[in-house]
Amino acid sequence: MAAFGYFHRVHTETPTRFWINNPTAQDVERALAAGAIDCTTNPSYCSKLVQSEPAYIRAVIDRVAQEVKDDNEAAERVYHEASARIMRMFLPLYEKSVGTQGFVTVQDDPRFDDDAEHIVDVTMRCQKLGKNFMTKIPVIASGVEAIEELVARNDPIGATEIFAVSQAVHICEVYHRAAAKSGNHPPFYVTHITGIFDQYMAETVKAERIAIAPDILAQAGCIIARKEYRLMKERGYEGTLLGGGARGTQHFTEFVGGDLHITINWSTAEELVAKDGPVGSRIDAPTPREVVDELRVKVPGFRRAYDDDGLCVEEFASFGPLIFFKTMFLNGYARLLDEVAERRAR
Repeated sequence: MAAFGYFHRVHTETPTRFWINNPTAQDVERALAAGAIDCTTNPSYCSKLVQSEPAYIRAVIDRVAQEVKDDNEAAERVYHEASARIMRMFLPLYEKSVGTQGFVTVQDDPRFDDDAEHIVDVTMRCQKLGKNFMTKIPVIASGVEAIEELVARNDPIGATEIFAVSQAVHICEVYHRAAAKSGNHPPFYVTHITGIFDQYMAETVKAERIAIAPDILAQAGCIIARKEYRLMKERGYEGTLLGGGARGTQHFTEFVGGDLHITINWSTAEELVAKDGPVGSRIDAPTPREVVDELRVKVPGFRRAYDDDGLCVEEFASFGPLIFFKTMFLNGYARLLDEVAERRAR
Protein backbone atom coordinates (compact mmCIF):
# COMPACT_ATOMS: atom_id res chain seq x y z
CA MET A 1 0.00 0.00 0.00
CA ALA A 2 1.33 3.39 -0.96
CA ALA A 3 2.55 5.51 1.92
CA PHE A 4 0.52 8.42 0.59
CA GLY A 5 -2.32 6.74 -1.25
CA TYR A 6 -5.78 7.64 -2.45
CA PHE A 7 -7.52 8.33 0.86
CA HIS A 8 -4.54 10.30 2.19
CA ARG A 9 -4.79 12.50 -0.88
CA VAL A 10 -8.55 12.87 -0.42
CA HIS A 11 -7.96 13.93 3.20
CA THR A 12 -5.21 16.37 2.22
CA GLU A 13 -7.00 17.98 -0.71
CA THR A 14 -10.62 17.94 0.53
CA PRO A 15 -12.63 17.88 3.78
CA THR A 16 -14.10 14.47 2.83
CA ARG A 17 -13.20 11.66 5.25
CA PHE A 18 -13.14 7.85 5.06
CA TRP A 19 -14.65 5.43 7.60
CA ILE A 20 -14.44 1.62 7.49
CA ASN A 21 -17.55 -0.54 7.87
CA ASN A 22 -17.96 -3.97 9.57
CA PRO A 23 -14.24 -4.79 9.40
CA THR A 24 -12.17 -7.79 10.32
CA ALA A 25 -9.09 -7.13 12.44
CA GLN A 26 -6.96 -7.25 9.31
CA ASP A 27 -9.34 -4.85 7.57
CA VAL A 28 -8.86 -2.41 10.44
CA GLU A 29 -5.08 -2.55 10.14
CA ARG A 30 -5.28 -1.91 6.41
CA ALA A 31 -7.93 0.77 6.74
CA LEU A 32 -5.98 2.67 9.38
CA ALA A 33 -2.88 2.54 7.19
CA ALA A 34 -4.98 3.80 4.26
CA GLY A 35 -6.34 6.74 6.27
CA ALA A 36 -9.61 5.62 7.90
CA ILE A 37 -10.59 7.89 10.79
CA ASP A 38 -13.60 6.05 12.28
CA CYS A 39 -15.49 2.76 12.05
CA THR A 40 -19.11 1.62 11.80
CA THR A 41 -20.64 -1.71 12.78
CA ASN A 42 -24.24 -2.89 12.55
CA PRO A 43 -26.38 -5.80 13.81
CA SER A 44 -25.17 -7.99 10.90
CA TYR A 45 -21.55 -7.60 11.97
CA CYS A 46 -21.08 -10.93 13.73
CA SER A 47 -22.88 -12.92 11.05
CA LYS A 48 -20.36 -11.47 8.59
CA LEU A 49 -17.48 -12.37 10.91
CA VAL A 50 -18.71 -15.98 10.83
CA GLN A 51 -17.79 -15.87 7.14
CA SER A 52 -14.66 -13.69 7.30
CA GLU A 53 -13.14 -14.60 10.69
CA PRO A 54 -14.87 -17.85 11.74
CA ALA A 55 -12.18 -19.04 14.17
CA TYR A 56 -12.16 -15.72 16.05
CA ILE A 57 -15.90 -15.15 16.36
CA ARG A 58 -16.72 -18.79 17.17
CA ALA A 59 -14.16 -18.75 19.95
CA VAL A 60 -15.90 -15.68 21.37
CA ILE A 61 -19.30 -17.36 21.00
CA ASP A 62 -18.09 -20.56 22.70
CA ARG A 63 -16.70 -18.69 25.67
CA VAL A 64 -19.71 -16.40 26.06
CA ALA A 65 -22.15 -19.32 25.72
CA GLN A 66 -20.48 -20.97 28.69
CA GLU A 67 -20.75 -17.80 30.76
CA VAL A 68 -24.23 -16.59 29.73
CA LYS A 69 -27.20 -18.95 29.75
CA ASP A 70 -29.68 -16.84 27.77
CA ASP A 71 -29.11 -16.84 23.99
CA ASN A 72 -30.32 -13.25 23.57
CA GLU A 73 -27.97 -11.94 26.25
CA ALA A 74 -25.16 -14.03 24.82
CA ALA A 75 -25.68 -12.69 21.29
CA GLU A 76 -25.59 -9.10 22.52
CA ARG A 77 -22.42 -9.74 24.48
CA VAL A 78 -20.74 -11.41 21.49
CA TYR A 79 -21.54 -8.40 19.30
CA HIS A 80 -20.31 -6.01 21.96
CA GLU A 81 -17.07 -7.92 22.50
CA ALA A 82 -16.37 -8.03 18.76
CA SER A 83 -16.97 -4.28 18.60
CA ALA A 84 -14.79 -3.66 21.67
CA ARG A 85 -11.90 -5.38 19.88
CA ILE A 86 -12.21 -2.82 17.08
CA MET A 87 -12.48 0.03 19.60
CA ARG A 88 -9.13 -0.97 21.07
CA MET A 89 -7.56 -0.83 17.62
CA PHE A 90 -8.98 2.65 17.00
CA LEU A 91 -8.22 3.93 20.51
CA PRO A 92 -4.74 5.36 19.71
CA LEU A 93 -6.29 7.48 16.96
CA TYR A 94 -9.03 8.61 19.35
CA GLU A 95 -6.45 9.65 21.93
CA LYS A 96 -4.11 11.28 19.41
CA SER A 97 -7.01 13.33 17.97
CA VAL A 98 -8.21 14.32 21.47
CA GLY A 99 -11.53 12.55 20.98
CA THR A 100 -12.41 13.87 17.53
CA GLN A 101 -11.56 10.68 15.59
CA GLY A 102 -11.26 6.96 16.31
CA PHE A 103 -14.95 6.34 17.09
CA VAL A 104 -16.56 2.93 16.59
CA THR A 105 -20.35 2.76 16.31
CA VAL A 106 -22.51 0.00 17.77
CA GLN A 107 -26.23 -0.45 17.05
CA ASP A 108 -28.90 -2.13 19.19
CA ASP A 109 -30.63 -5.44 18.47
CA PRO A 110 -33.03 -4.48 15.64
CA ARG A 111 -35.90 -6.35 17.29
CA PHE A 112 -36.01 -3.51 19.84
CA ASP A 113 -35.95 -0.61 17.41
CA ASP A 114 -39.37 0.57 18.58
CA ASP A 115 -38.33 0.79 22.25
CA ALA A 116 -36.65 4.13 23.02
CA GLU A 117 -35.95 3.16 26.62
CA HIS A 118 -34.21 -0.04 25.50
CA ILE A 119 -32.07 1.92 23.03
CA VAL A 120 -30.94 4.30 25.78
CA ASP A 121 -30.27 1.44 28.21
CA VAL A 122 -28.11 -0.42 25.70
CA THR A 123 -26.22 2.79 24.95
CA MET A 124 -25.44 3.15 28.64
CA ARG A 125 -24.13 -0.42 28.78
CA CYS A 126 -22.04 0.02 25.66
CA GLN A 127 -20.21 2.98 27.16
CA LYS A 128 -18.23 0.43 29.20
CA LEU A 129 -16.82 -1.07 26.01
CA GLY A 130 -14.49 1.83 25.32
CA LYS A 131 -14.33 5.59 25.56
CA ASN A 132 -14.40 5.80 21.76
CA PHE A 133 -17.82 4.13 21.58
CA MET A 134 -20.52 5.91 19.55
CA THR A 135 -24.16 4.85 19.66
CA LYS A 136 -25.89 4.23 16.33
CA ILE A 137 -29.67 4.77 16.29
CA PRO A 138 -32.26 4.54 13.48
CA VAL A 139 -34.15 7.73 12.69
CA ILE A 140 -37.68 6.52 13.40
CA ALA A 141 -40.04 7.85 16.08
CA SER A 142 -38.55 5.79 18.91
CA GLY A 143 -34.99 6.47 17.77
CA VAL A 144 -35.68 10.20 17.61
CA GLU A 145 -36.89 10.08 21.22
CA ALA A 146 -33.76 8.22 22.29
CA ILE A 147 -31.46 10.58 20.37
CA GLU A 148 -33.01 13.61 22.05
CA GLU A 149 -32.31 12.13 25.48
CA LEU A 150 -28.75 11.12 24.54
CA VAL A 151 -27.92 14.61 23.26
CA ALA A 152 -28.87 15.86 26.72
CA ARG A 153 -26.46 13.26 28.14
CA ASN A 154 -23.73 14.50 25.79
CA ASP A 155 -23.22 11.10 24.12
CA PRO A 156 -21.72 10.85 20.61
CA ILE A 157 -24.48 9.91 18.17
CA GLY A 158 -24.70 8.28 14.78
CA ALA A 159 -28.25 8.83 13.50
CA THR A 160 -28.75 6.10 10.92
CA GLU A 161 -31.18 4.42 8.50
CA ILE A 162 -31.86 7.77 6.82
CA PHE A 163 -33.32 7.38 3.34
CA ALA A 164 -35.32 10.60 3.01
CA VAL A 165 -34.65 14.31 3.17
CA SER A 166 -37.44 14.67 5.72
CA GLN A 167 -35.65 12.25 8.08
CA ALA A 168 -32.39 14.19 7.83
CA VAL A 169 -34.08 17.54 8.39
CA HIS A 170 -36.16 16.28 11.30
CA ILE A 171 -33.25 14.75 13.22
CA CYS A 172 -31.12 17.86 12.67
CA GLU A 173 -33.93 19.98 14.14
CA VAL A 174 -34.26 17.60 17.10
CA TYR A 175 -30.52 17.76 17.74
CA HIS A 176 -30.61 21.57 17.52
CA ARG A 177 -33.40 21.83 20.09
CA ALA A 178 -31.86 19.29 22.46
CA ALA A 179 -28.44 20.94 22.24
CA ALA A 180 -29.89 24.41 22.84
CA LYS A 181 -31.83 23.15 25.86
CA SER A 182 -29.04 21.13 27.45
CA GLY A 183 -26.01 23.13 26.36
CA ASN A 184 -24.39 19.93 25.14
CA HIS A 185 -23.14 19.52 21.57
CA PRO A 186 -21.88 15.93 21.25
CA PRO A 187 -20.47 14.59 17.97
CA PHE A 188 -23.41 14.03 15.63
CA TYR A 189 -23.48 12.15 12.33
CA VAL A 190 -26.46 12.11 9.98
CA THR A 191 -26.19 8.84 8.06
CA HIS A 192 -27.78 8.61 4.62
CA ILE A 193 -27.83 5.01 3.32
CA THR A 194 -27.05 5.76 -0.31
CA GLY A 195 -26.30 2.36 -1.82
CA ILE A 196 -29.13 0.49 -0.14
CA PHE A 197 -31.52 3.17 -1.39
CA ASP A 198 -30.27 2.55 -4.93
CA GLN A 199 -30.58 -1.21 -4.46
CA TYR A 200 -34.15 -0.90 -3.23
CA MET A 201 -35.12 1.41 -6.09
CA ALA A 202 -33.55 -0.96 -8.64
CA GLU A 203 -35.47 -3.93 -7.26
CA THR A 204 -38.69 -1.91 -7.27
CA VAL A 205 -38.19 -0.90 -10.89
CA LYS A 206 -37.46 -4.49 -11.89
CA ALA A 207 -40.44 -5.94 -10.01
CA GLU A 208 -42.87 -3.35 -11.36
CA ARG A 209 -41.35 -3.32 -14.87
CA ILE A 210 -40.89 0.44 -14.86
CA ALA A 211 -39.33 1.84 -18.01
CA ILE A 212 -36.45 4.05 -16.93
CA ALA A 213 -32.86 4.27 -18.13
CA PRO A 214 -30.34 2.57 -15.80
CA ASP A 215 -28.07 5.63 -15.81
CA ILE A 216 -30.94 7.77 -14.51
CA LEU A 217 -31.99 5.26 -11.87
CA ALA A 218 -28.40 4.90 -10.67
CA GLN A 219 -28.35 8.57 -9.63
CA ALA A 220 -31.24 8.29 -7.15
CA GLY A 221 -29.37 7.75 -3.88
CA CYS A 222 -26.72 10.36 -4.64
CA ILE A 223 -29.38 12.92 -5.56
CA ILE A 224 -31.08 12.48 -2.17
CA ALA A 225 -27.78 12.63 -0.28
CA ARG A 226 -26.60 15.74 -2.09
CA LYS A 227 -29.87 17.50 -1.27
CA GLU A 228 -29.51 16.56 2.40
CA TYR A 229 -25.94 17.86 2.39
CA ARG A 230 -26.98 21.12 0.74
CA LEU A 231 -29.83 21.69 3.20
CA MET A 232 -27.62 20.97 6.20
CA LYS A 233 -25.12 23.57 4.99
CA GLU A 234 -27.69 26.18 3.94
CA ARG A 235 -29.56 25.95 7.24
CA GLY A 236 -26.44 25.81 9.39
CA TYR A 237 -27.35 22.52 11.04
CA GLU A 238 -24.79 21.08 13.42
CA GLY A 239 -23.54 17.63 12.54
CA THR A 240 -21.85 15.89 9.67
CA LEU A 241 -23.47 14.01 6.82
CA LEU A 242 -22.18 10.42 6.77
CA GLY A 243 -22.73 8.33 3.66
CA GLY A 244 -23.41 4.65 4.33
CA GLY A 245 -24.66 1.47 2.75
CA ALA A 246 -22.26 1.79 -0.19
CA ARG A 247 -22.66 -0.70 -3.00
CA GLY A 248 -19.85 0.56 -5.23
CA THR A 249 -16.95 2.99 -5.43
CA GLN A 250 -19.29 5.66 -6.82
CA HIS A 251 -20.92 5.90 -3.41
CA PHE A 252 -17.63 7.34 -2.19
CA THR A 253 -16.26 9.18 -5.21
CA GLU A 254 -19.52 11.01 -6.00
CA PHE A 255 -19.25 12.85 -2.66
CA VAL A 256 -15.57 13.73 -2.68
CA GLY A 257 -15.03 17.42 -2.11
CA GLY A 258 -17.82 17.76 0.41
CA ASP A 259 -17.42 18.48 4.10
CA LEU A 260 -18.79 15.05 4.89
CA HIS A 261 -17.71 11.52 5.74
CA ILE A 262 -18.34 8.20 3.96
CA THR A 263 -18.24 4.69 5.44
CA ILE A 264 -17.45 1.79 3.10
CA ASN A 265 -16.47 -1.87 3.35
CA TRP A 266 -12.78 -2.66 3.01
CA SER A 267 -13.44 -4.43 -0.32
CA THR A 268 -14.65 -1.10 -1.76
CA ALA A 269 -11.86 0.85 -0.09
CA GLU A 270 -9.28 -1.59 -1.41
CA GLU A 271 -10.59 -1.06 -4.93
CA LEU A 272 -10.16 2.70 -4.58
CA VAL A 273 -6.68 2.28 -3.12
CA ALA A 274 -5.68 0.00 -6.00
CA LYS A 275 -7.00 2.41 -8.64
CA ASP A 276 -5.33 5.34 -6.87
CA GLY A 277 -7.29 7.65 -9.13
CA PRO A 278 -7.34 11.44 -9.22
CA VAL A 279 -9.09 13.36 -6.46
CA GLY A 280 -11.85 15.24 -8.22
CA SER A 281 -14.59 17.18 -6.44
CA ARG A 282 -18.03 15.74 -7.24
CA ILE A 283 -20.17 16.98 -4.37
CA ASP A 284 -21.54 19.90 -6.38
CA ALA A 285 -22.04 17.97 -9.62
CA PRO A 286 -25.31 19.31 -11.09
CA THR A 287 -28.29 17.04 -11.63
CA PRO A 288 -30.48 17.97 -14.61
CA ARG A 289 -33.98 18.92 -13.50
CA GLU A 290 -35.45 16.47 -15.99
CA VAL A 291 -33.62 13.59 -14.23
CA VAL A 292 -35.18 14.49 -10.88
CA ASP A 293 -38.59 14.94 -12.49
CA GLU A 294 -38.43 11.55 -14.20
CA LEU A 295 -37.46 9.81 -10.97
CA ARG A 296 -40.23 11.59 -9.04
CA VAL A 297 -42.86 10.59 -11.62
CA LYS A 298 -41.78 7.05 -12.44
CA VAL A 299 -40.18 5.51 -9.35
CA PRO A 300 -42.41 4.82 -6.32
CA GLY A 301 -40.82 6.17 -3.16
CA PHE A 302 -38.37 8.56 -4.78
CA ARG A 303 -40.68 11.57 -4.44
CA ARG A 304 -41.30 10.74 -0.78
CA ALA A 305 -37.55 10.56 -0.22
CA TYR A 306 -36.71 13.68 -2.21
CA ASP A 307 -39.36 16.18 -1.10
CA ASP A 308 -38.73 18.14 2.09
CA ASP A 309 -42.12 17.05 3.45
CA GLY A 310 -42.22 13.63 1.78
CA LEU A 311 -42.60 11.73 5.07
CA CYS A 312 -43.92 12.55 8.52
CA VAL A 313 -42.21 11.13 11.61
CA GLU A 314 -44.80 8.38 11.99
CA GLU A 315 -44.03 7.19 8.45
CA PHE A 316 -40.26 6.89 8.85
CA ALA A 317 -40.33 3.31 10.17
CA SER A 318 -42.64 2.03 7.43
CA PHE A 319 -40.79 3.60 4.49
CA GLY A 320 -39.92 0.87 1.98
CA PRO A 321 -36.13 1.35 1.79
CA LEU A 322 -35.86 1.44 5.57
CA ILE A 323 -37.81 -1.81 5.96
CA PHE A 324 -35.63 -3.35 3.24
CA PHE A 325 -32.49 -2.36 5.16
CA LYS A 326 -33.82 -3.35 8.57
CA THR A 327 -34.70 -6.80 7.23
CA MET A 328 -31.01 -7.30 6.44
CA PHE A 329 -30.18 -6.49 10.05
CA LEU A 330 -32.90 -8.76 11.40
CA ASN A 331 -31.63 -11.62 9.24
CA GLY A 332 -28.03 -10.96 10.22
CA TYR A 333 -28.85 -10.86 13.92
CA ALA A 334 -30.95 -14.02 13.58
CA ARG A 335 -27.92 -15.78 12.11
CA LEU A 336 -25.89 -14.73 15.15
CA LEU A 337 -28.60 -16.10 17.46
CA ASP A 338 -28.62 -19.36 15.48
CA GLU A 339 -24.84 -19.60 15.76
CA VAL A 340 -25.00 -19.05 19.53
CA ALA A 341 -27.65 -21.77 19.91
CA GLU A 342 -25.76 -24.19 17.70
CA ARG A 343 -22.42 -23.66 19.42
CA ARG A 344 -24.10 -24.01 22.82
CA ALA A 345 -25.69 -27.31 21.75
CA ARG A 346 -22.23 -28.67 20.93
